[in-house]
Amino acid sequence: MKKLSRGFYNRPTLDVAKELLGKFIVLNTGDSRLVSKIVETEAYIGKIDKAAHCYNNKKTPRTEVMFGKPGIAYVYLIYGMYHCLNIVTEEEGEAAAVLIRAVEPIEGLEEMISNRYKKSIGEIKRKELINLTSGPGKLCIAMGITKKYNGEDLWGEELFLTEETSPAKMDIVTSKRINIDYAEEAIDFPWRFYIKDNPYVSKK
Repeated sequence: MKKLSRGFYNRPTLDVAKELLGKFIVLNTGDSRLVSKIVETEAYIGKIDKAAHCYNNKKTPRTEVMFGKPGIAYVYLIYGMYHCLNIVTEEEGEAAAVLIRAVEPIEGLEEMISNRYKKSIGEIKRKELINLTSGPGKLCIAMGITKKYNGEDLWGEELFLTEETSPAKMDIVTSKRINIDYAEEAIDFPWRFYIKDNPYVSKK
């Protein structure tokens, strides 16, 4: 699998958010290898987006990673218990990122099920399988992605993104983002993208 280049991330965030669909997230710890296909994303652009942690280019210890070079992981905690994986985009100094909202398991399914449900693959129902990675917090639990990876360069050997193995035509749906009722006019920005009919998408 060929890693995505630095230049892939160093582009307008909306373009990156769309083109991340179908790409693969690889977590290779040495003891295990987990691979998932990205099926849903959301874009966040700090200078104009009231839904972004770095709205109006506000830099804090939490958001400092978003101002870094493109192709860095931004991992944060929500509700005090769930991690979310974001990918920093655009030129260094421009605070923007793409939230990985849902993925489809490709490799290491049994370990993902154990991480998420503490069960074996034979113990779960089909509904549990579809819900395994159908949300930003769910996918991080399943893949073992924590704040340990905040600031991780995705050109490393442990956590990285790759091209599709067999690129295929996808129907991409564009919609408003989810759970940002506080974001005033940004609620209506059509900055969520997902692969049509993929069962792992968080909300159709």
